[in-house]
Amino acid sequence: MPALKPRPAATITLVRDGAQGLEVLMMKRNEQSAFVPGRYLFPGGSVDPADGRTDVYAHCRGLTDEEASRRLGVATGGLAYWVAAIRESFEESGLLLAHDEENNPISCEHAAELAKHRQAVAAGELPFDELLRDEGLTLEVSALVYFAHWITPPGAPRRYDTRFFVACAPAGQEAVHDNDEMVGSEWMSPRDGVERHKAGTFKLMTPTIHTLRLFARYETADALMAAMRALPDVPTIAPRIAKDGRRVLPGEPGYEELAAD
Repeated sequence: MPALKPRPAATITLVRDGAQGLEVLMMKRNEQSAFVPGRYLFPGGSVDPADGRTDVYAHCRGLTDEEASRRLGVATGGLAYWVAAIRESFEESGLLLAHDEENNPISCEHAAELAKHRQAVAAGELPFDELLRDEGLTLEVSALVYFAHWITPPGAPRRYDTRFFVACAPAGQEAVHDNDEMVGSEWMSPRDGVERHKAGTFKLMTPTIHTLRLFARYETADALMAAMRALPDVPTIAPRIAKDGRRVLPGEPGYEELAAD
């Protein structure tokens, strides 16, 4: 049987400066979820066809589809990944990277009002572009930095071709998990996440632990963002599954001998 074709997806790591330095937002998947139950990860999900609509693109500022597509190395439709990352952040954490009609960041009060629509957007009952139009919002796509590209290995029950983004969490907004897909949320230092994973108390997926290890090199959000913006290129990382179930990464022993896609 041929391997499943990976679905386009986008993930966003939201960061901020906390009392102990750089912090990232981690969210816990529902234990009853069919996909990675109980895992801690970053907001994200599949790129929906509607994420690439012209009506949505009209609400994007700071990046065109041509520029976004060039960054991702695709012919067209690249901006949809940025839109999907922002939409998923809103649906799962309540944090929306957008400005209002007067070009001001969303206030705490406005964010609380917008949060009432999260469930409807997630369920497809309220198209994202309609919410943006009705509220006079512009997506801050230029605030997102593309820094990683992971493809789920063949043989996995679900496969994703995921673009990873990082952005500073919008000031004045509070992260609140949706109590549906995500049943917990926590700000923590990347180092703490790595150590808890090592201790076996913090279940993470392979791309997530690699992201935390990368981010643990930086002390502040500004330093991290500057480093990610300066990346010369973003290689594609396509793990393969060993017979014992391990994910083997490119460059690791045995990788070349395992079946490719």
